[in-house]
Amino acid sequence: MALPLILVSNDDGITAPGIRTLVKVAKKIGEVVVVAPDGPQSGMGHAITIGNTLRLDRSIAFEDLGIEAYECSGTPADCVKLAKHHVLKDRRPDLVVSGINHGSNSSISVLYSGTMSAAIEAAIEGLPAIGFSLCDYGHEADFSHTEEFVELIIRQALEHGIPENTALNVNLPKKSSEPIKGVKVCRQAHARWQEEFDERLDPRNRRYFWMTGSFVNHDKGEDTDEWALVNNYVSVVPCQFDMTAYHAMATLNEWDI
Repeated sequence: MALPLILVSNDDGITAPGIRTLVKVAKKIGEVVVVAPDGPQSGMGHAITIGNTLRLDRSIAFEDLGIEAYECSGTPADCVKLAKHHVLKDRRPDLVVSGINHGSNSSISVLYSGTMSAAIEAAIEGLPAIGFSLCDYGHEADFSHTEEFVELIIRQALEHGIPENTALNVNLPKKSSEPIKGVKVCRQAHARWQEEFDERLDPRNRRYFWMTGSFVNHDKGEDTDEWALVNNYVSVVPCQFDMTAYHAMATLNEWDI
């Protein structure tokens, strides 16, 4: 029986520790091909490259693991497009996984996340997909405690399938003295970043701005990704790319237009 084909991408770049952890886990389950950005692409959202050239080169980043890998000059969404239509043009991945991101992509962050945009792009292309993120922004973050949960979720996705046009947004708690309690299927919390822009001067006395801010959770529900993570659970949120606000259609149909 042929092993499942698993495509791996991310937004932190092909040399990031998080993607190496994800590749090592995926390699235990199936045949792995990596197509990832050649450098950091965090916060790119679902950007694609239109006005510039796209470059795709073989990478030795996972040569020690015997993994076929490519680095791309574009965004995470570009990586998935090139993987499907070029690298794997004669083969269909059984699963696309993205990450493991250095930092949370829970609640509203899913909209800005390059990690999740790679997964969403796969879903747009009709491929089952999962984005994995660790709630630790440090480059030296410890991913060791995540491996059993990443493996569990990948195996379950391959066994049971992921609903069509859906990508799973999986966030994993930061390593602590307490073990992770388990996995919860959640909804996206109503939470957002309260941003501020710090006005500064550069060495040539030219004005520039530096975005700062704080995260505000307005949601007190115990069925959200934010609640799960605060309480040391892995959160799994099914996401869709249809952004139609169906509940608003009746109101708009009352307009005189």
